Amino acid sequence: MTAINVRPNRTQSEIRFAIGESSFGSVLVAKSGRGVCAILLGDDHEVLTHDLQKRFPDTALVGADGDLEGVLAKVVRYIEKPTLGIDLALDLQGTEFQQRVWKALLEIPLGSTANYQTIANRIGLPKSVRAVAQACGANALAIAVPCHRVVRSDGALSGYRWGVDRKCALLNREAYA
Repeated sequence: MTAINVRPNRTQSEIRFAIGESSFGSVLVAKSGRGVCAILLGDDHEVLTHDLQKRFPDTALVGADGDLEGVLAKVVRYIEKPTLGIDLALDLQGTEFQQRVWKALLEIPLGSTANYQTIANRIGLPKSVRAVAQACGANALAIAVPCHRVVRSDGALSGYRWGVDRKCALLNREAYA
């Protein structure tokens, strides 16, 4: 069960992070005092660290945090074998609208997808399809907040912050899990 702490974007004194590897490339996991605030995917550690700094510009970043190795291992295990599930305290930081979208994404079951219109309907704002897509793009918690499970209304894959190829691979892994 995922515990969720919700709050608007705020400055924090410190965020700790660690970077590891998965079959989908590098994984950065960052944690505030309230929970995991970022899970970023990519191919380059420096690019991931820069992305984290852009997301939290007024915060001291403490890298190579050994205390996060267990959380990082849990995230990588979930990427490799999604049926194991993942139990993390999440610190969702975004606008009220973004948080509503992200909470709706958490309801999409493993191995399933939903389209942007379905998510807009689920949050009670059926005309906000584009805003839902933007909220998905702003998600900093790859896999934990499963924006990769959102597809176009025709079922086709659309953009994914960490690459459509990764999105396809994640969905395929979940479908056969």
